[in-house]
Amino acid sequence: QNYQALLESCLKNKCLFIDDNFPAHISSIGTGPLLKKLPRNLQWKRPHALHKSPVFYAANRKQLDLCQGLVENCWFLAALEALTFHQDILAAVVPQNQSFERKYAGIFHFRFWHFGEWVDVVVDDLLPVNEAGELVFVSSVYKNVFWGALLEKAYAKLYGSYEDLQIGQVSEALVDFTGGVNTRIKLAEAPPDLWGILTRATYSRSLMGCQTHLGVYFPSVSLPFIQTTKVLKNGLVAGHAYTVTGIRKVTCQYGPENLVRLRNPWGKIEWKGDWSDSSYKWELLSPKEKILLRKKKEDGEFWMSLRDFRIHFVDLMICKLTPDLMSQEDGKKWMYSLKSGRWVKGSTAGGSLGFCNGNFWMNPQYWLNVLPVEDSKKNLNSCNVVISLMQKHSSKHRNRAPHLFIGFLLYKNTRLLSFFPEQYQESNRKLPPAFFTRHQPVNKHQVFLDEREVTHDFHLEPGVYVIVPSTLEPQQESEFILRVFSRKHVLRTLKKNKKQELKFSSISQNPEINAVQLQKILNNISWRNFQSFRLNFSLDSCQGILALLDLNATGTLSIQEFRVLWKRLLFYLEVFQKGDTSRSGKLDLVELHAAVQETGISLSNEVCNLMAIRYGDPDLQISFESFVCFMLRVEIMGEAFRNLTQDGKGIYLRESEWMMMTLYS
Repeated sequence: QNYQALLESCLKNKCLFIDDNFPAHISSIGTGPLLKKLPRNLQWKRPHALHKSPVFYAANRKQLDLCQGLVENCWFLAALEALTFHQDILAAVVPQNQSFERKYAGIFHFRFWHFGEWVDVVVDDLLPVNEAGELVFVSSVYKNVFWGALLEKAYAKLYGSYEDLQIGQVSEALVDFTGGVNTRIKLAEAPPDLWGILTRATYSRSLMGCQTHLGVYFPSVSLPFIQTTKVLKNGLVAGHAYTVTGIRKVTCQYGPENLVRLRNPWGKIEWKGDWSDSSYKWELLSPKEKILLRKKKEDGEFWMSLRDFRIHFVDLMICKLTPDLMSQEDGKKWMYSLKSGRWVKGSTAGGSLGFCNGNFWMNPQYWLNVLPVEDSKKNLNSCNVVISLMQKHSSKHRNRAPHLFIGFLLYKNTRLLSFFPEQYQESNRKLPPAFFTRHQPVNKHQVFLDEREVTHDFHLEPGVYVIVPSTLEPQQESEFILRVFSRKHVLRTLKKNKKQELKFSSISQNPEINAVQLQKILNNISWRNFQSFRLNFSLDSCQGILALLDLNATGTLSIQEFRVLWKRLLFYLEVFQKGDTSRSGKLDLVELHAAVQETGISLSNEVCNLMAIRYGDPDLQISFESFVCFMLRVEIMGEAFRNLTQDGKGIYLRESEWMMMTLYS
């Protein structure tokens, strides 16, 4: 379905779009247990019939503010929550230029990464409601906001029905939203460098979700196929998906503590243990750190120690948009190759080696030449390679057929080229059965999983390898896609090899940065779109920036705090460039008002005018350096107020806390 053509047709004919491919009918909801949960008189209505002034998307909302409906898809909402930390990716999935006013025709569209390609899914805005006019599936806390309900409808259409969203994994939704590659870490067997992995994931373009232990379930008598949710005594929900929204190393009286911030996609029901909202542990921090990190709100978001996180959660899912997450080799270009394939009964469905059927060689084979990279910081004899295998069901409905057990073996041998005579190297001919009886795979202990995607990170010597994807049992049919990420490689047998280069930026690796060092870094950085201007952050400006972000009062910024600053600077630069319509390198009063609004922050005209006097030159012109100092102060002070207020109107502070917040900032 072509969204633009359908929209123009509806506007021309002055009619509202009706999607016959996913009709406002019970068939779009499904055929299973979900039907028993529906209200008696289910109706389908458009947002204009539900609210006098419906809004598609509220850009100024910092939290997701979506509520789970009758569909048990906490995994979908947890992934969506993670997406909101990357507004550019969210805008790619949820095109922002849609509304219920301008060019409204009852049609909306969303984009998902679907087995190797981005697909545009079109839906009408007829949504299922009960007799009271309340949405029965995903809804927003703000009753006039409808992007979440429409996105869920598009995702249900992509996978067959709302019923097909009942069971799923955070990892699957994360890939569908980003096209990234997944890494699953079983927390009971987590690597020693778990905190390092979390740190690199947080400050790179990665999204994270996790899941609690199943606990003891109590099956419902009326709905035998639906298991009821159990809230544990510690406040966690058993068998539930959560979003990882941040990490923080704090300085306690007894030493440093690593904290993980999580969010329940329900927007309520929180952890009650150490570092929860009411925990005594917060008293062990400096007043400023406590104020800016602790939130005494029942909003579903909470902190816990890394130790408790490993105990109470089963899996950590990291969707990497930067495949170098595990290698610490950032700031480099990566190559990405994708190949579609199929296991066909009697032809290419050879099954795994474990079945000893002699047909393993029949599986599809991919020849991978891993090439050394001269600018690598690491040993030239070790290349980081990520390989991902994803199965694709033939059924339109994602939950109608169970996942097959899939995996892949990777082969390499110093004498491998002897098995590649010229006719093999230059043709698509497979390696003979004898090769696999004489050679051991690199990943000898490969486990076959009944999951949609299986991913493995390798550190390989440069050379020629063979990838053999297979199902566990022979003669099982399915389509699949194979993806390979590395710094440099060649997939010799791919006829249609799609390549993409992924670029990542590298930031300073100094462990602690003082004001003088910060000034040198900011003034010597190559700022995009600012080549014609000489940026000049003064020492006073850098001291002010440092004071705002230095939560543990050390007089320096940790690399973690610097990365927070760096992300904000890039955002401010984008806003500043957009607001500087005269291209003067400064913002006048009118442009400043517009720029502040663009950030999603609401300030009165009076405050904006005062800030122009405080931060501007004699002509009330604001430079980029001044704009940065101004916006950081607005954000930090706003965050402090929101964390402290109980009623949204005022706050209570002890004198020492007041002095800390106002003087050292």
